[in-house]
Order: sequence, then C-alpha cells, then structure tokens
Amino acid sequence: MRRFLLFTVICFLVALEQAFSSDTSGDERTLWNLERAYWQYVEKNDLSAYSDLWHKNFLGWPSVSTAPVRKDHITDWITSQTSKGLAFKTVEFKPAAIHVTGDVAFACYWIRFRWTEKDGSGAPHTLRITHAWLRSGKDWRIIGGMSMPEPENR
Repeated sequence: MRRFLLFTVICFLVALEQAFSSDTSGDERTLWNLERAYWQYVEKNDLSAYSDLWHKNFLGWPSVSTAPVRKDHITDWITSQTSKGLAFKTVEFKPAAIHVTGDVAFACYWIRFRWTEKDGSGAPHTLRITHAWLRSGKDWRIIGGMSMPEPENR
C-alpha cells in the first residue's frame, strides 16, 4: 500500500510539473507570436492593432526618443516616417531570450528593418528590443520596454 501511495504521489507531481512547464512554453509561443504581430502591424501601418498591444500604463524608452514615453506617444516613431512617404519593411526578426514568470514576461530580441522609399531603397538598421509583458486575464500587453541601435559593424 505504501508503494502504491508513493507511486501515486510521484505521478501526481510529475503531471503537475508538466502542466506548469507546458503553460510556460505555451505562453512563450504566444508572446513570440505577439512580438512578430507587432512588426506586421508596423509594416501594414495598422496603428490601431499596434496600439492595442500596449498596456494603458506603459512606460518605455525607444531609441528614437530623447526621453521615456507613455502609451499616448507609442506610434510617434512610425508616423514620423510614414508622414514622409516611407514604408517600414522587416528584414529579420531574431529572438534572443524570453522568460515568463506567472503573469509577467520579459522578451529580448533583434529586429532588422528598413524604412523604404517608393522605389524600395532604404538602408537596413538593427535594433535590440526588450519588452516587459503583463497578462491581464487571457490577454498580454506590453507594460514596459526599451530599444537601442545595434552597431552595424560588429
């Protein structure tokens, strides 16, 4: 009887551990998909869908800003370029690391992109991106972040 009880407890603990680890990997997939969607929204100039990714209390520091910004200014970097007739094109999305702890996640990656003229010309640039995500119910929203240019000659 003791062996049966011990076996049952071990099976329960293994099942519990697998349930929690699969939730984390599911969250990681979801968050990477949201990060990719972020850049697709920029390419499509879909500012509404892009803005929906952000938490109402967001605070971050984009590389193009001299000071931290809140949600009401998160599209400024896009409109400053599209107002000149430029279009955003993703060249490469390269994940670096992600960590999920409960309802908080932190994602780090590189994005290589070009702001292109009508003829398709435009120099490539690479940014290092960090985003802090907060889960609210079933939804994840970006609560904080920062970006910095990657040196082109590394």
